[in-house]
Amino acid sequence: MRRALTAALTTAAAMVVLAACGTTEAPVPEQAAASGTPSATATPVTVTDSRGKQVTFERPATRVVSLEWGETEMLAGLGVMPVGAADVKGYATWDTAVKLDSSVKDVGDRQEPSVDSISALQPDLVLMESDDAGLIDQLEKFVPVLVAKGSDAGDNLKRMRDDLNMIASAVGKTDVATRQIADFEAALAAGKQQIEAAGGGGKPFVMADGWKQGSTISVRLFGKGALVSDVAEQLGLKNGWSGKVDKDWGLGTTDVEGLSVLKDPDLRFFYSASDGVDVFTDGLQDNAIWKSLPFVEKKQVVKLPDGIWTFGGPLSCRQFADALVKAYTG
Repeated sequence: MRRALTAALTTAAAMVVLAACGTTEAPVPEQAAASGTPSATATPVTVTDSRGKQVTFERPATRVVSLEWGETEMLAGLGVMPVGAADVKGYATWDTAVKLDSSVKDVGDRQEPSVDSISALQPDLVLMESDDAGLIDQLEKFVPVLVAKGSDAGDNLKRMRDDLNMIASAVGKTDVATRQIADFEAALAAGKQQIEAAGGGGKPFVMADGWKQGSTISVRLFGKGALVSDVAEQLGLKNGWSGKVDKDWGLGTTDVEGLSVLKDPDLRFFYSASDGVDVFTDGLQDNAIWKSLPFVEKKQVVKLPDGIWTFGGPLSCRQFADALVKAYTG
């Protein structure tokens, strides 16, 4: 996603931060931090990001700015509160897995972060997903940058673990990441057993969100390869949406008429609407096609609790898994 630069960097700010912690100079052999607690005497670590670029840190980063909610959640969940994050208000609405401290400074929109705001925080690391080479180049003039992949419909759970481990290595929290992943996998295994015991094993599901423009309602489906789809399949469920999806996110778009292909009477329809705009309940209550769908007629439509971010880390994914288990066993 392209990001526009909002201001020019100042030379003074650049010189202050270049003297801080990380560099992007010649790499040394990759080495994970030995301790979960950042220390000025910790062994240097080299981290490889999604670009294949190796970034060397003399010590674990402690002043980190995050420009995407998924990475913000992962960072805070590891016990390192960011000094700055993009769209803090939006994060509080859509991602409740880890609450941010009031001290976290907002550095602008995720699509348009303020470089001046980032520079003023004197970070020793910036986390991002952007493919905006111009933004990356400007940031790397004064601070090390790690670019997470963010999504990979080929294997999104592995991608999530890789992103988490990359961040954990940079901030000296590899032990916390290991525990988080182990706890998440144990929860998936337990949840699968619970769903099977309740008779839900192998049953179809659909996960969606939606929006309204004028009188038109569009539905975004989380198809094969989407992160939450992978979580649901690990719980023993079957994705009921087989329509076209993109190769990175596993997402596809349709309209209400397009949902008419979902005829399985066992299908449960899950959706998120954390911003208070519920197009499925409020926008389709009088729509004849919507009301005729089997999962609507059988009252198998489930709104997820607010604040479950569908593109987050293991903590958000655990929230999603718990919501699915409750729907099938409650």
